[in-house]
Amino acid sequence: MSTVTIVKKDGCVAIAADTLTTFGPRKMSAAYNRRAGKIIKVGSSYVGLTGWSIHQQVLEHVFRPGSTPPGLSSRAEIFETFLRLHEHLKAAYFMTPRSTEHDIYEPTHVQAMIANEHGAFGVYSMRDVMEYQHFWASGSASDYALGAMHAMYNTGADARSVAEAGVRASAEFDDATGAPIESHAVFLNEAALMTERLELLMKE
Repeated sequence: MSTVTIVKKDGCVAIAADTLTTFGPRKMSAAYNRRAGKIIKVGSSYVGLTGWSIHQQVLEHVFRPGSTPPGLSSRAEIFETFLRLHEHLKAAYFMTPRSTEHDIYEPTHVQAMIANEHGAFGVYSMRDVMEYQHFWASGSASDYALGAMHAMYNTGADARSVAEAGVRASAEFDDATGAPIESHAVFLNEAALMTERLELLMKE
């Protein structure tokens, strides 16, 4: 498993992830893994993945350099992208859409955090998309990460520092999360900044 965090603060969106890979009780740290990062670049977006490590290699192949970057600028575009991706994963990559009696839709099994100039987003197994106003976390130690980020968010720390603090707390207490930490940050575009300002004014 893994831990990925995302933070939107002061006109910036940051994403952070740990670099530990696990195979049941066996751990492979970044010292042994040449490609330990769990955040991939898709167009102008950073996508952090939790769960099965094969998803990273598959998505890097789907969205390889030279291909047309997918639309990831809104909940609607992300949903449409992952809806099309689901069919492609089954047809071209032999994904098994295993489900349980509690699943109401066929799952894609991908959990991802997306940071870009449009905002902070999360995609879950049945392709449901969330847009985050402040911060969130995904993965095995997300509870630890949320607590750490909640404690830091309203301090003077910037978005990247808050995101890294969430992963750092996770690595401290979760046996499936480990340092070093990878992180990236992007600035919101003018349209996203204007929307954020309007939302803050409406809350006052």
